[in-house]
Amino acid sequence: MEAINISEFKAKCLAILDRIARTGERVTILKRGKPIAQVLPAVPCGDAYPQETLRGSVEFVGDILDPVVSTQDWEALGGEE
Repeated sequence: MEAINISEFKAKCLAILDRIARTGERVTILKRGKPIAQVLPAVPCGDAYPQETLRGSVEFVGDILDPVVSTQDWEALGGEE
């Protein structure tokens, strides 16, 4: 992933957008050295299901089957009130 200053992006915007569309590469825009935006290629709208556009955008952190709250804190299981 490339990172460029906002002044360079402003000067070469159309060429950068053409390259992103052609290569699929993401570009991070920096302002005073800090990232402020990311430009990435548009998702084609021809998918059979709208959910297909979300494929690959989810990151699992931890166990997705375990309860968020400890079972000791559940009133239904006779925990302390």
